[in-house]
Amino acid sequence: MFKKILIANRGEIACRVIKTARKMGIATVAVYSDADRDAMHVEMADEAVHIGPSAASESYLVADKIIAACKQTGSEAVHPGYGFLSERASFCEALEKQGIIFIGPKPKAIVAMGDKIESKKFANEARVNTVPGFLDIIKDASHAEKIAGEIGYPVMIKASAGGGGKGMRIAWDKSEVRDGFERATSEARNSFGDDRVFIEKFVVDPRHIEIQVLADAFGNCIYLGERECSVQRRNQKVVEEAPSPFLDEATRKAMGEQAVALAKAVDYQSAGTVEFIVDKDRNFYFLEMNTRLQVEHPVTELITGIDLVEQMIRIAAGEKLAIKQADVKLNGWAVESRLYAEDPYRNFLPSIGRLTRYRPPQEGPVGKAIIRNDTGVTEGSEISMFYDPMVAKLCTWAPTRLEAIDAMADALDTFVVDGIEHNIPFLAALMQHPRWREGRLSTAFIAEEFPEGFKPISPTPQDRDILASIALAVELVRKERLDRLSDRLRPHSGKIRADWEVRITNDYVPATVSQGSTVRPPVLIEFSLHGGDLVNVRSAWQPGDFVWDGYINERPVKAQLRPVLNGMRIDWKGMSVTAHAMQKHVAALEKLMPVKLPPDTSKMLLCPMPGLIVSINVSEGQEVKAGETLAIVEAMKMENVLRADRDLTVSNINAKIGDSLAVDAVIMEFV
Repeated sequence: MFKKILIANRGEIACRVIKTARKMGIATVAVYSDADRDAMHVEMADEAVHIGPSAASESYLVADKIIAACKQTGSEAVHPGYGFLSERASFCEALEKQGIIFIGPKPKAIVAMGDKIESKKFANEARVNTVPGFLDIIKDASHAEKIAGEIGYPVMIKASAGGGGKGMRIAWDKSEVRDGFERATSEARNSFGDDRVFIEKFVVDPRHIEIQVLADAFGNCIYLGERECSVQRRNQKVVEEAPSPFLDEATRKAMGEQAVALAKAVDYQSAGTVEFIVDKDRNFYFLEMNTRLQVEHPVTELITGIDLVEQMIRIAAGEKLAIKQADVKLNGWAVESRLYAEDPYRNFLPSIGRLTRYRPPQEGPVGKAIIRNDTGVTEGSEISMFYDPMVAKLCTWAPTRLEAIDAMADALDTFVVDGIEHNIPFLAALMQHPRWREGRLSTAFIAEEFPEGFKPISPTPQDRDILASIALAVELVRKERLDRLSDRLRPHSGKIRADWEVRITNDYVPATVSQGSTVRPPVLIEFSLHGGDLVNVRSAWQPGDFVWDGYINERPVKAQLRPVLNGMRIDWKGMSVTAHAMQKHVAALEKLMPVKLPPDTSKMLLCPMPGLIVSINVSEGQEVKAGETLAIVEAMKMENVLRADRDLTVSNINAKIGDSLAVDAVIMEFV
């Protein structure tokens, strides 16, 4: 077994590998760029080596710097994580020449499966089901239009060297092929240095289901069940689960056996994933093979009890697989939610900044469930514009699917993140979505259920009463604490005021507090809402706590609280509302106050995220029609096309190509 390994990666996956290496008694070496000087993986590792500037192209993607760090520290092997150099055969070969072991497959397998065009040809030869398509090089946009017409719409235009949703576009008709081809090739060139794309038939309403395989150097290969990865946005996975609620045992076995056959055909050695798309009739087609550890590997670990990183290290060290196919048992259900630094209310555009608060839920057993959080940040960490926007992977395990989903919902409600915009509200709302809970999924799920993007969720009358109960309970505890501070001008009489109103956004909820209620933590408060039945609230919440955890009429409720002027913001089940609990006479006066309207920005094009201006496509004085491209902004390696939402005339352009803009910076103005 190795004595020391280097992790050629950053963030949560570097921390994940370090944890297993530490458990195995293996010393670890981290590498870091300028942006990651104070990163969590640097602190966790036994040693750390600086490898260059913040840009990945000058640090994490430079193989020579990784090899130099191995020699400097005496590292015997390299774990590449995912992304960066993890699927680059030349890096694997360069390590082998230096006598350093690559913790992953051999170059032959990486080459065979790393190129999407070549891998499909190989899969065809190995008699693995594949999607119909054109697998040769496409010369230009005109050629792309011709090929798409021959295949039949809709088609998927994909970067051959792509991954992570970059360099992928769906075209539903001829008019969308040219723009899709240009965007896909541009993103592929910028992200992978390879602008080759191919076109294949797009399977309507497909599921994205992948099989995890493990193979050693002695010809042993097994599959560890499947992962359902159909909940995607812009071809990027958002929520994954294992097993799939759609597969039956026969389909699972057939997919697993094809995945193993493909792995054996390329002499695969390590952990790998064979991705399939599955239609409504459970017909499955090979999509690609990821010759590395997947982002979503924790859900497989949770249902099988197998540490995939440990298996990768043991295989690389020359050990035989100690697990046989008959040993693999799928136990319970696991769900993973990817926490991204992005604004769900702005069409999920990237967000950067410092984590002023980062307090994930407690890991470990919680009732029937188990909570796991894979992360590479801590409170005070900075989310940089240079790397992937993923902050953490929150996972829950439970005996059944709905129990795992409910555990995830509670965990998201207690996951406190401040300083950046993030997608927790969307993830929390998703856990309540009927179609998700029923398991009726496809890769178009988010596009179909949120066609106009994710909007703030309005509480139902029942939800509003729960939010009002929390707000009133919190206000009574807060006032009790203030009234008992020393040096008050007038000591509190001890009597709780009975008549209140709670404003939830723009709705007022009348409440009458019963005498005998206890407002010193732990509280036991009884009151009626709308003059109706009594509500009982129990909680140990104290001022300063960010999570309210208690019971409302014996229903367990967890919600996040943040102070606002004269009130609080409550985040619960994907809802985010402003609540003000006030005495009845104060509420009467507040209702007379004028409403402050937001400024009019309808005649401006605002930068929707921090990013770089790639192109300005109009000029001052130009008349543009609805749908025309105004500008393109690049953020976190993705190009975002900004289009006119109506017919306009450009009056002033305030930005130029190459400018780095903050969110809401004015790019241009209209008349």
